[in-house]
Amino acid sequence: MPNSGEQVVYVVDDDQGMLDSTVWLLESVGLKALPFTSGRAFLEACDADLDACVLLDVRMPGMGGLNVQEEMRSRGLDLPIIFVSGHADVPIVVRAFKAGARDFIEKPYNEQLLLDSVQQALSSHEPKRGNGAGQGQLKERLDSLTPRERDVLLPLVQGYTNREIAEQLDISVKTVDLYRARVMKRMQAERLPDLVGMAIAAGLVDPLKLR
Repeated sequence: MPNSGEQVVYVVDDDQGMLDSTVWLLESVGLKALPFTSGRAFLEACDADLDACVLLDVRMPGMGGLNVQEEMRSRGLDLPIIFVSGHADVPIVVRAFKAGARDFIEKPYNEQLLLDSVQQALSSHEPKRGNGAGQGQLKERLDSLTPRERDVLLPLVQGYTNREIAEQLDISVKTVDLYRARVMKRMQAERLPDLVGMAIAAGLVDPLKLR
């Protein structure tokens, strides 16, 4: 059982190899990692009084990560959640953020990115959205977009493919690729989940209109 005051990371992943390597990574920087191969086992052991956060795989047999997140809320287990997934499709990312997730990291993950996200989650229970950008910064970034870049941003965070966006805007897929790269750069988003988090924070995304 963890000591009082010790920082703990619950790691929930049905892939034993991924679980072992994540636990090793966290312990290598002095964090206490508690591994679980199923959502149910984690829920039974979860202690919301600990100084802890949860690294949660999205796709697991039986009870997936989003279901675990819902169950945590219904049980009053208010711990910061960082989702990890090999399939970061936009509707899942939006649903996770809407339900209060702290971050969404794609597998295979960058080790430093994961550690930074865990440290942020442990250092504060105040939600940080959109790559750590405040509302002022976020507005500045959005205002820097050209009208055409905004045209690409909206369907992009709603889950449309580059080909579908090209058809909607009557431009080539290659042009969409170009605009997409510029949008990511101007918004300072390294990954699509970062961009979705910013769009939610700015009120641009209506999950009811997702595909």
